[in-house]
Amino acid sequence: MSAGDEKFWAELPLGRGVALLQRDAQGLAAFGKPAGVLSHPNEPADEPRALLTARYVLDGEFFEWRTEAGETRRLWLLNRLDSATSGVILAAATEKLAGEIRAQFKRKQVRKVYHALVFGAPRQPLELWRDLLAVDKSGGRIRTNASAGHVPAESQMTLVRPGRREPRVTLVKLEPRTGRSHQLRVQCAKRFLPIVGDQTYGNFPANRAFAKIAGTKRLFLHSMETAFDYEYGGRTVHFAARAPLPPEFEKFL
Repeated sequence: MSAGDEKFWAELPLGRGVALLQRDAQGLAAFGKPAGVLSHPNEPADEPRALLTARYVLDGEFFEWRTEAGETRRLWLLNRLDSATSGVILAAATEKLAGEIRAQFKRKQVRKVYHALVFGAPRQPLELWRDLLAVDKSGGRIRTNASAGHVPAESQMTLVRPGRREPRVTLVKLEPRTGRSHQLRVQCAKRFLPIVGDQTYGNFPANRAFAKIAGTKRLFLHSMETAFDYEYGGRTVHFAARAPLPPEFEKFL
């Protein structure tokens, strides 16, 4: 079955609330992942709450499942979002294409745009953030520190819209130019702009108060847009996908 086959995409075992946002003829696809859904299952028990409700092969970084007709299907995951983060996530229908797109990420040629709801307000409407981070991935957990590291991290912050009601929150656009673990969350927290609902680096009393008003404990970080050009089959292909801002963001703006 070819990557452009309608049946392949129509029969994907999509996870709860996951939507196919965009795909091209080469087999590159973008999905909208809701908050709380895993990019991939870490063990079989996680499959019901993952991007696809299917087996995931960690070594090959692909989902694998069998159709009702007994045919084996695969979909290669190209990037990840924390389970608490919503928005655009990419996958490819062939291993060859997956290799090309992963190379784009390594060359930092992918434009990613996030929107976040933060407590407080930035000092300037446009800021370039540069930090040296320390990233600890021991014990199966990831923790990032912005005060005593040597890993460079850079992001651009743009004010989008201030909130109109208490508690005081602001919608900002975040464009990471490096891809460090928890980079945006840590950089926001360092500047006293913690992301609403961040249970690791955020303002915990403010999170509790906000959750009572909003009726949700989600992390208010959303992968809004992803765009890039890639070479495939001897030609340049442009790909862009956008995941609409979830309605809970709008409630306090």
